[in-house]
Amino acid sequence: MADPDWLRLNRANWDERVPVHRALPGYSRDSLRDGGARLNAIEEAELGPVAGLRVLHLQCHFGRDSLILAGRGAEVTGVDFSPPAIAAAREDAADLGLPARFVLADVYSAPEALPEPASFDLVYTTWGTICWHPDLGRWARTIAHFLRPGGRLYFADMHPVGLVLGDDAPGLEGRPGWHVPYFDGADLVFDDPRDYADPEARLANARTIEFLHPLASILDALMQASLRLDWLHEHPRLAWRAFQCLVQDSEGSWTWPDRPWFPLALSLSMHKVG
Repeated sequence: MADPDWLRLNRANWDERVPVHRALPGYSRDSLRDGGARLNAIEEAELGPVAGLRVLHLQCHFGRDSLILAGRGAEVTGVDFSPPAIAAAREDAADLGLPARFVLADVYSAPEALPEPASFDLVYTTWGTICWHPDLGRWARTIAHFLRPGGRLYFADMHPVGLVLGDDAPGLEGRPGWHVPYFDGADLVFDDPRDYADPEARLANARTIEFLHPLASILDALMQASLRLDWLHEHPRLAWRAFQCLVQDSEGSWTWPDRPWFPLALSLSMHKVG
C-alpha cells in the first residue's frame, strides 16, 4: 500500500532538511563531544535528571537531543521516519561512543519496528512534532504502548494558539496576522521552501501537510490512552523563530519583543497508570 500524501510529502521535506541542518554551527558535534551541548532552556528547566533511565525519543530528527540525553547517562532509543536522519544519528552515536540506538519508523509504525512494549521510563518528544500527526489518538496510544506503568511522557511544542497566526498573513506593525482558524480541523497544505533553522536555505520538496490540534484535543487523546497529567506549563517563548517579530532572549529562546501577548509554547508531564 502506498504511503498517504501527508507522510510521503512530509518525509521528503524532512529528508532534505537533514544536510541543511547538519551544516549549521548550532548543530555541530563539537559540543556533544566535549559535553557542553544543552537542550532548549525550557527542557533544561523542566526535564530533570535522566541518568539510568531508558528513554524513547520519538521524532528525533538526526538525534542531537537523543545524544545529549545519552551523554547524561540515559539509555536512549531514537525513532524517526527519515532515512538520512537515522543514518546521520547512527554515525554520530558511533563516532561519539554514546549509548544510543536509532530506529527508522514513523510514530504510528514504531510499535512494529521496535517490539519493546511497556519498557521505557521516559518518552521524550519535543519541538515541531505534533503538527505532523493527523490522528492524535494513534499518537497517544503509541506513547502509552512504550511506557512502563508509572513511566513518564515529557512533551514540549509550539502552543496551538500560536499556529493560528503567520507572517504571510497581513498583520499590524510587523506582527503576524490571522493564518488558520483554531477550530477548523482541516488539513493544512503549505508550499514553503524556507527552513526554520537556516533562513538562506530553499527546499525543493517544499510542500507539506500539517495539522492544528487544539490544546483540549491533545490532553484528551493522552488521557484516553491512560496517561494522567502531572503538570502543564505555557511559555511566552519558543525554541525557534516562528515569527519575524520575535527576538532572542538571554537563554537562546525566541520571545515577544515587548509584552507576552499570548503563549508561544506549551510543555507537559504525564505518567502512565495501570
